[in-house]
Amino acid sequence: MSTIAAISTAPGNAGIGIIRLSGEKCFEIIEKIFVPKKKSPVVGYSMKYGKIINSQTKEVIDEVLVSYFVAPKSYTTENMCEINSHGGTIIEHKILEECLKNGAVLAEPGEFTKRAFLNGRIDLIQAEAVMDIIKSRSEASLKMAVRQQDGQLSKKIKGLRRNLLDIVVNLEAVIDYPEEDIEEITFNTVSEGMERVKQELEYLLKHAHTGKILREGLQTVIVGRPNVGKSSLLNALLSEERAIVSEYAGTTRDVIEEQLLLGSVPLVLVDTAGIRQTEDYVEKIGVARSKERLDKAELAVVVLDGSQTLNEEDEEILNAVAGKPCVIIVNKGDRPQVNDLTALQKRFGKDRVLLLSAKTGGGLEQFTAWLQSYVYGSEHAISGGAYVQNTRHENLLREALLSVEEAIRAAASMLPYDCLVIDLHKAIDAMGLITGDTLQDEIINEIFSKFCVGK
Repeated sequence: MSTIAAISTAPGNAGIGIIRLSGEKCFEIIEKIFVPKKKSPVVGYSMKYGKIINSQTKEVIDEVLVSYFVAPKSYTTENMCEINSHGGTIIEHKILEECLKNGAVLAEPGEFTKRAFLNGRIDLIQAEAVMDIIKSRSEASLKMAVRQQDGQLSKKIKGLRRNLLDIVVNLEAVIDYPEEDIEEITFNTVSEGMERVKQELEYLLKHAHTGKILREGLQTVIVGRPNVGKSSLLNALLSEERAIVSEYAGTTRDVIEEQLLLGSVPLVLVDTAGIRQTEDYVEKIGVARSKERLDKAELAVVVLDGSQTLNEEDEEILNAVAGKPCVIIVNKGDRPQVNDLTALQKRFGKDRVLLLSAKTGGGLEQFTAWLQSYVYGSEHAISGGAYVQNTRHENLLREALLSVEEAIRAAASMLPYDCLVIDLHKAIDAMGLITGDTLQDEIINEIFSKFCVGK
């Protein structure tokens, strides 16, 4: 395998920059371009001070520290070096150029982590958790990603996969040795085992909602008819004047998207144009976009004007969100209320109808608390254990669950054991695709292509 090199720090000026190398010729390349202050044998988990030079002219490029990691005790399990230079685009690229001139090849995106996976130091879930750590939007998502890198989800899925493999072994024993008097015992054992796996898969998928939100942010759209205070609510949540607010209806003509952390919940928050019938060409486009974002949203925040009774436009929006994840915000709570909160609560649920004032900020804390409860549950926090926060994992777990359910139905219908084995193998393969135990090269390449270069 070739020796790879890449800049691991983000582009731009900084206090330090890190150029990383991994591979068999790693130390050989370093010896050609690095002059240590004091020469000594290479020792793992050690650091040397010295200067990086141009290997041809011997001109000094930078004063650096070089970290050494001897195989197999490194991130990739190969020989590795990390050159800690001064930060800056020119310096980092000149050092990288010297590495490439002396035998290294430029690393592909995610190739260091890919080698850690291919060399067996981590599984695919742990590899993907590396990017989740880098892209964490909140402390909660960081904690979850760290747990995944530590192997909590891997252990859970590998354990379930092992349980299914044991069940298959029992079934195949009956198929191969039908004359033995073990069928009744096997059937009971197999049925109980499949039911336990089914329950565990259902639990993981139930909490995938929380994990996905923490990883990607909750896609939230603010909708309502014109002039009910949608933009005022957006500004209040952001604590800044992001959207133009006026007394005239139809001020917002296009969608405004912002990302924020509200009560430890990462949101992708979209303010939309007021939904109403209009002859204005530009406003029509805005209304169409509002309806499109509403269809795609994971949570709809419907804003009503508490100082006015519901009209046809309000009813149209309320009907559109019926049966969808939503919360009803009765705004302008600082004014005399004429809206029937009790009727709305009966219609949508008492906990999903909140009175607040975007103008004064009154009630925003209750909305934040509701949001935390919606994402985390009544405890308002993430408990220990394994969580699924990756769409790829979630889809494969659903495939596994469907196959296990098919096997359970086949057992209940007393179908031949061969039928159960086929369904269970589908579930086993699906879970193997999550951990990387049964994975095709093109899928591996696609996953790691999304990583940054140098990681």
